[in-house]
Amino acid sequence: MPETSQEQLQTIVSDLPLILAGPVLRKVTPQEITLWLAVSSPLDGTFTLHRASEEEACFEADLASGHHVRIGQHAWIYQVTFHGEFPANTPLEYDLLTQSGSLAKLQPSLLYGTEQRVSFIIKPRADYILHGSCRNPHYPSKDSLVAADTQLESQAIEERPSLLMLSGDQIYADHVAGAMLDAIQQVIERLGLYDETFEKARIQSASELYQHPYNFYLRDKILPHYFEGGEEIIDKLPALGRWLRRRVPVFSSRESGNHLISLSEFMAMYLLVWSPVLWRCVNPLRLQESQFNWGGETLPSQWQQLWMKETPEITAFVEGLPQVQRLLAHLPTYMIFDDHDITDDWNLTVGWEQAAYSDPFSRRIIGNGLVSYWLCQGWGNAPEKFDETFLTHAMRYFDEPDSDNQDSFIDYLYRFEGWHYTVATTPKMVVLDTRTRRWRSESTMNKPSGLMDWEALLEFHQELIDESAVIVVSAAPMFGVKFIETLQRLMTWLGRPLIVDAENWMAHPGSANTMISIFTHSKTPTNFVILSGDVHYSFAYDVKLRFRKSSPNIYQITASGIKNEFPERLLRICDFLDRILYSPRSPLNWFTKRKRLKIYKRDPDLDNDHRLINRSAIGEVRLDDKGKPIDIAILTAEGKRVSFPPINRRGKAGL
Repeated sequence: MPETSQEQLQTIVSDLPLILAGPVLRKVTPQEITLWLAVSSPLDGTFTLHRASEEEACFEADLASGHHVRIGQHAWIYQVTFHGEFPANTPLEYDLLTQSGSLAKLQPSLLYGTEQRVSFIIKPRADYILHGSCRNPHYPSKDSLVAADTQLESQAIEERPSLLMLSGDQIYADHVAGAMLDAIQQVIERLGLYDETFEKARIQSASELYQHPYNFYLRDKILPHYFEGGEEIIDKLPALGRWLRRRVPVFSSRESGNHLISLSEFMAMYLLVWSPVLWRCVNPLRLQESQFNWGGETLPSQWQQLWMKETPEITAFVEGLPQVQRLLAHLPTYMIFDDHDITDDWNLTVGWEQAAYSDPFSRRIIGNGLVSYWLCQGWGNAPEKFDETFLTHAMRYFDEPDSDNQDSFIDYLYRFEGWHYTVATTPKMVVLDTRTRRWRSESTMNKPSGLMDWEALLEFHQELIDESAVIVVSAAPMFGVKFIETLQRLMTWLGRPLIVDAENWMAHPGSANTMISIFTHSKTPTNFVILSGDVHYSFAYDVKLRFRKSSPNIYQITASGIKNEFPERLLRICDFLDRILYSPRSPLNWFTKRKRLKIYKRDPDLDNDHRLINRSAIGEVRLDDKGKPIDIAILTAEGKRVSFPPINRRGKAGL
């Protein structure tokens, strides 16, 4: 990155708005309120809390009292948690009185209708939840978060959801549009986000990457590779052994040509997917205006065509961001990672892990994804889990952002085992980490790992004991589509799990059987509601235990994606074959790990026989006072509602 003069720095600072992204309302309880926001200068001012329509504040606190992290010359991330006794089930409003003016003055688009301040409500009972995952900015559909904001605007504050649960793939680090990547790098330059150096890579630094001819669509030529398939695969299939043992990319996404690499790229993407502010500070047509000339070379025509195809989708995505920013400011929001927040097939197999973490370059890239996840997502879920020891490691790097401190912090994050958390609502919400504490296969390095290891599953079990009801958030569905799981099992046997993203709860015998045993335990809840995403289609199952007179009620509710969909023709084939091959009387049901369970598939209220809904949407769940769903639905990106009525009113049982 070229040197910037002091005069240029002053111009940049004066042109930048104070608030770059946010505020995002995060963990909210009657005892604490947490806000996240990104700013261009250190905050100086006051947080004020008001009862609805009251001018006098019922609570005030210094904005500088929270933790903040500097990520560049003109960029800070603030995580501010205010402690006190806050009224529950009462309409509230908050404001930020900063050195540049009030929040309403700085971001008037955050307010609904006649609001003077941002409103919210603390609901200890989780009786109405919005949930979803998989928000790909350049996927050709509308953004369901925009639809959610439109609905929130029409609701009385007492009728709003208790919270929004984002269950994975809040960004797509491994699948970035060309115009998005260009905007990311303009933001890096504009904010002076930190440079970094790389070890044993084809590029020496992030600044060199940004000027490299492979910067756009060709990063797969820079990213590291490894040999896939061990000797056990060759022994099993000697005729195909030579073909199977091939050099493959660590970053296995088919669209890895624009994979995020530097920490600054990850951070800039978060700022650009949650707020419209920085889009006003970049030129989205920069590369087109330069005739696609980059690094002294012209971008190949195939990538120019893809760029032009993706750009209208990015433009439409940006147009919806004011509403997304407004939604996140008003509604308490919790998050958990899935693979695309870091990279496709993250920790899928032991072989992948060994290859990824033994290479310094891929280890750094994955680590950068984890650092950005902590800063933008994980920190706000449960601030108390990130204690002084954690913050000491973090601040050592951010206070002196050199390569050694960056690697040291990343090494600490790889050892950290506290990404899971609980939300103290009624029912309790238990959010699972299904990515970093995996049950590794002992039979072959190329077999998918279990989504949680023995120790993590025991901790999960402890959270359930003596609870009457619980909401479980699992990024991947615990009970998925059997035919699709069978295809994944077949590809795993052929030694090619990466092709079909072969990870599901039933893929690993140890974790599958342990998870089912947890559901059968006598001291676990009567009502389980499992919220999932990941798969890019939506469905709802009612699950019962066989051979038990007093089976708990288990509900698998999957809503995916917020802005993504499954290939339509392929999904229709899978849906049809699942009905045929795994009907209630099919003997194939007895050859699966779910044979102790009886699964009833809810039919959506549509004029067709599809059980798998392939529409960009966000899920809605309403629970009764015992934690049992009384309404399961999705709100599509077009604003239409599709519900999944109870089995006794509509639909037939399946397995």
